[in-house]
Amino acid sequence: MAKRTVDVLVPVALDKAYSYRVPEGVELAPGDLVSVPLGATDYTGVVWAEGTARPGLDNRLKDIEEKLDIPPLKGELRSFVDWVSNYTLASRGMVLRMTLRMGAHLPPERERIGVRLSGPPPARMTPARARVIRLMGDGVLRSKAEAAQEAGVSAGVIDGLIDEETLETVVLPPAPVAGEPDPDFAQPDFTSAQEQAAAALRESVRGGGFSATLIDGVTGSGKTEVYYEAVAENLRRGEQTLILMPEIALTAQALDRFYARFGVPPAEWHSQLSPRKRARTWAGVAAGEVKVVIGARSALFLPYADLGLIIVDEEHDPAYKQEDGAHYHARDMAVVRGSLAQIPIVLASATPSVETEVNARRGRYRRLHLPERFGGQHLPAIEAIDLKREGPARGRFIAPRLAEAVKIALERGEQALLFLNRRGYAPLTLCRACGFRLHCPNCDAWLVDHRFRRRLVCHHCGYSLPPPAECPKCQAKDSFAAVGPGVERLGEEVAELFPGRRLLVLSSDLVESVERLRQELDDVAEGKFDIIIGTQLVAKGHHFPKLNLVGIVDADLGLGNGDPRASERTFQLLHQVMGRAGREAGQGHGLIQTHQPDHPVMRALISGDRAAFYDAEIAARERDGYPPFGRLASLIVSGGDKHAAESFARKLAMAAPREEAVRVLGPAEAPLAVVRGRYRFRLLAKSPRAFDLSGYLRDWLTAAPKPKGNLKLEVDIDPQSFL
Repeated sequence: MAKRTVDVLVPVALDKAYSYRVPEGVELAPGDLVSVPLGATDYTGVVWAEGTARPGLDNRLKDIEEKLDIPPLKGELRSFVDWVSNYTLASRGMVLRMTLRMGAHLPPERERIGVRLSGPPPARMTPARARVIRLMGDGVLRSKAEAAQEAGVSAGVIDGLIDEETLETVVLPPAPVAGEPDPDFAQPDFTSAQEQAAAALRESVRGGGFSATLIDGVTGSGKTEVYYEAVAENLRRGEQTLILMPEIALTAQALDRFYARFGVPPAEWHSQLSPRKRARTWAGVAAGEVKVVIGARSALFLPYADLGLIIVDEEHDPAYKQEDGAHYHARDMAVVRGSLAQIPIVLASATPSVETEVNARRGRYRRLHLPERFGGQHLPAIEAIDLKREGPARGRFIAPRLAEAVKIALERGEQALLFLNRRGYAPLTLCRACGFRLHCPNCDAWLVDHRFRRRLVCHHCGYSLPPPAECPKCQAKDSFAAVGPGVERLGEEVAELFPGRRLLVLSSDLVESVERLRQELDDVAEGKFDIIIGTQLVAKGHHFPKLNLVGIVDADLGLGNGDPRASERTFQLLHQVMGRAGREAGQGHGLIQTHQPDHPVMRALISGDRAAFYDAEIAARERDGYPPFGRLASLIVSGGDKHAAESFARKLAMAAPREEAVRVLGPAEAPLAVVRGRYRFRLLAKSPRAFDLSGYLRDWLTAAPKPKGNLKLEVDIDPQSFL
């Protein structure tokens, strides 16, 4: 009789599950985690389905090595892996890999040793020993370090009492990853609009089933506190909650606010976790012990034991798009997981994505509107500074009107924020003698001057070098000049304009660690800096009580790159930056330096007419068939040899199936033509919304030639970047 077989999916770049024989006496079901041999390596895989009988081939199959003592992956998560793989064209193995980040190969965790009273007092009593015995008399089990610290003694005193058998050692259970949040720990004081929105969310959670709700609230309207009411209701039901955040930097204040509302911090999930913390969090989520996770996009793939609610904060943020490996958009996939699991999902934003706005207008998502700031604060008054008429002096970047506004804010004891979405000191360095520009040898990009680090850096591949003493082309000495501003150069100008003022430059390349960034953001919130200069790092969700003035130094930066989403992204980013002003006391004020004061984005920001901007943007997308009214897929061919890459891209285009509903554009050299020494050519497939573009691409790639040697093909469904 043939042995029973099962199909096992392994977390490698393969799309198919492999059949394995089940050893005698081993009970297996779909979702169980097993150890299996594949090639010369053992992998942790997941039983995906029952195997099919293969007469004559069973003896050639390998046996499953063991069933692992790990909670099985639920059917909902396995369906989600299949769905994401099918939609994005990423292999199922690579999608599964995102769910199995449990640290299986870590060494055993070091035991935690506790102490407690167990015997008579020692023969020789000292004041220090007496303090320890009095402390331990409460019967509480403490670690050795905790006992020494609380009693105010050295570790040697504790060891001495153990030797005397007054204290005994006990192995402590591992400390929990996160405490048990209390849904009634702190009751919020809501406005009428907030209470209505909170009641609607509580009802969604109580009602169960899939629903999608948009909390559409102006900056500072208390969206977080409102969706915490959905979290509280879900906790009362005993179910788990996932709160997605676009950036790790955002989680600092989010953790503090969660603690204030629920009495304990939530579990975190992001790339900066230590391997041990990651493994313990994964296990806690899978066992149902962790009730709330605040995490980056990858937290969407955790194996929740009983997921009951998903929240996507700042749902419009581009950081939700994964740009390497499996190309997925975490917001969209969160909606898919909510639908598969039949649970509610909440999206929150002051500037919803066009896709979400259209879904709300058409009734697919329920909209909960918060039109006013919490505490009755007014939205900032915004004005434009037309750089064509009242620009700064030559070699300067802050216009006189903006400088005067900063001076007035500082005299009032308030903070000012100057925003420039450009890292480093200057975006371009050229020779004054011959015009030679320093560029990256690996990428089609100029080297960016980072004066604080004394390096010229490529922002695409990381190549860097110290500033050369002479021009490589004409050998002129000390001839290089910085062209254009970055935040570091802006900081230099601000220090000259406002000497003695406390200045902080916030930029991702200046962040030494997540902890340091969190400390700096806390320092800003506590008023320890007068002027903050920052990139988009400062735009997202931060609350700075003393900040009443925001100046946008170059509002036109994101508008000229040919991206179909350029206007939307610029509007969202600048609106979010402006929203940092006037959130607690006084009147917020915003100044926008622009060469295009009549651009629709600038007009919408200045007038506060958000609806007019969305009306125009949605109409343009619908007219041109761009998302959400059409679908796009990007195919990027890259290789070390330009001619080989271009030739393969042309063959790929010629293999595209004839389909009236699909337009295939290209191949064309990508706007960023060389990255990390690889030449890049782009094809773009465009179809109506209802068309199965993923299926079309699958058929296309099946029939097309396969990349060989150094060539590589990346497929991105619903691309967010067009570089």
